[in-house]
Amino acid sequence: MTDKKQTKDPSTKKGSTPASNRGLGRGLSSLLGDVGVAAAAGIAVSNGDVTNAAPDRLTGLSEIPIEWINTGPWQPRRVFAQDALAELADSIRQKGIVQPILIRPRPDRPTRFELIAGERRWRAAQLAQLHVVPAIVREFSDAEAYEIALIENIQRADLSAIEEAQGYQKLLDHHQYTQEQLSEIIGKSRSHITNLLRLLSLPEKVQDMVMEGLLSMGQVRPIINHKDCAALARQIVKKGLSARQAEALAKRGDGSHAAKTRPEKSADIRDLENKASAATGVTVTIEWDEDRDNCSVHLKNCSREQLETVLINLGAI
Repeated sequence: MTDKKQTKDPSTKKGSTPASNRGLGRGLSSLLGDVGVAAAAGIAVSNGDVTNAAPDRLTGLSEIPIEWINTGPWQPRRVFAQDALAELADSIRQKGIVQPILIRPRPDRPTRFELIAGERRWRAAQLAQLHVVPAIVREFSDAEAYEIALIENIQRADLSAIEEAQGYQKLLDHHQYTQEQLSEIIGKSRSHITNLLRLLSLPEKVQDMVMEGLLSMGQVRPIINHKDCAALARQIVKKGLSARQAEALAKRGDGSHAAKTRPEKSADIRDLENKASAATGVTVTIEWDEDRDNCSVHLKNCSREQLETVLINLGAI
């Protein structure tokens, strides 16, 4: 991937096109370079009051009151593991926040900011009862905010496949990106993006299983277009099937659909089976196909001598 711009200058006009927004593929680490990684790593705010916070003039790294910050609509993550947040909060109590969060100022409220990257740290800081958090304040368009939030979570491997797909879909729907542009910006192959977007066609309950970590991308891919997708997903989870086993299950189906829709034999067919069995001395079953208006006759547990007797009675030999 070629070198690209790292941040948007505050004087740059908002509403830029996707083509002009390329260059965020290096993620949050490229933004930290603006203020110096050493300075960012050394701030470690654990508690205390606001020092030198002037919201209308902020640039670079600052300490911001935690109540001044609200989440933005671009956060791709929907599920936050409470145990992991509690562990992070404990770490913050002991060591402070090592890496700043990324926020942008709200033009309508001079003492309010929207969170772009670092929501886990922001939530954990609240659990740790911090009063202020270290933050990098920058001006970003909505499209850039979506890009950065998505990139940061992907680079940290924090997102489920569904959350990642939803992030891509938002950029496609609301900011007129193409899949090719997304591939360049995010640093993922176009086929990777296409395969993830297919997950959004899954039933909602199956998507929830993926988000909760019950199903992996490999397990769910074979059943995406299956008519019994939800039933197969439940079986995969219940039996703990591997991706290869899930693929085999999808090819043969789970059998439940066929069993439920197979019509019961009529009294006439059962009567014919009984008469044929009595006449031949072997078990005879008749499968009638209503759609094709024909039948299949099966002789069960039939010896060679019994078969010859049946054929003689039929006049075949």
